[in-house]
Amino acid sequence: MTTKHAKYTKMLGFLSCISRVSWFLNMERNELIQQITKDVMQQLSKQPDAQEKPCCGNCAGQQPAIPPADLAQYIDHTLLKPDAIQADFDKLCDEAIKYKFKSVCVNSWRVAYVTKKLQRTGVAVCSVVGFPLGAMDMRAKAFETRQAIENGAKEIDMVINVDALKSGDLHTVEEDIRAVRRATTGTTILKVILETCLLKDQEKVLACEIAKKAGADFVKTSTGFSAGGATVEDIALMRRVVGPNLGVKASGGIRDYAKAAAMIQAGATRLGTSASVAIVTGASGSGTY
Repeated sequence: MTTKHAKYTKMLGFLSCISRVSWFLNMERNELIQQITKDVMQQLSKQPDAQEKPCCGNCAGQQPAIPPADLAQYIDHTLLKPDAIQADFDKLCDEAIKYKFKSVCVNSWRVAYVTKKLQRTGVAVCSVVGFPLGAMDMRAKAFETRQAIENGAKEIDMVINVDALKSGDLHTVEEDIRAVRRATTGTTILKVILETCLLKDQEKVLACEIAKKAGADFVKTSTGFSAGGATVEDIALMRRVVGPNLGVKASGGIRDYAKAAAMIQAGATRLGTSASVAIVTGASGSGTY
C-alpha cells in the first residue's frame, strides 16, 4: 500500500468515526426524552403510593390538617369567565385584600385594572397566557406575556401546546415554554398549565420534565375550561416527577376546604380557584374553576 493510499484509508476511517459521533450527538431529542420518561415511569411505579386523605387532626401519629383560614396563602383567587364585568373584578380584588389571598388570577385584558386596585396591598397579580387552549403561535404567547408584565402582572400562567405534546413534537412544546420564559422578567413567576384531563400519565410526566427543563417555576394541572380539573392522583404524580424544588399548582374543580386540603397534602404548593372565599370560611363554592 502506498503512503498516499494509506493516508487516504486513514482519512476515510477518521471521517467514518466523525460521522458516527455526529449521528450520536444529533439523535432526535424526542427519542432521548421518551427514554428518560420511560425510566421515570418505571421508577415511579416502584415507589410506594404516598397519597393520604386529609387528616381531621385526631388521628394518632398524624399532623392536624391546615386550618381553613391558613389556606389563603396558597390561593390564586381566580376570575376567568368571559362574561365577567368590571364589578366582578372589583369584588375579586376586595375579597383578595380581605382574606389575604396570594394573588388574583385574571385574563390579560384585566391585568392593568386589577393591578391598580391592588397597589400596596401585598396581593400579587397573575395573568393567564394562551388561555384556555394553548393552541396559538408561541410568538403570540410571548407578546401577551410582555404586555401583561408591562401592565403589572407578577406571575404568568401559560397553557402548553397540547396538540404538539400529544403529537410527539416535544421540541415545539419546549420552545413554546421557552418563548414565554424569555418574555418574562427576572422576578416573574412562570406556571405551566398541562391540562392533565387531556393527557395520559406518560404525557403528564413528559410535560413536567419539559416544563422543568425550559425554566418554569411551577407546573399546573388545568385551565378549568376543559373536560376535568385537578385530582389528588395527578398532583401526587406531578410532585414526584418535578421533585421538591418546583411548585405544583392544583386548579379546576376545587370548591371546598376538604378538596383544597387534599391537594396540599398530595403535594400542591398553590391552588387556583374561584371558590376561594368558601374554602377559607369552611363553606362550599360553585362553578367549574
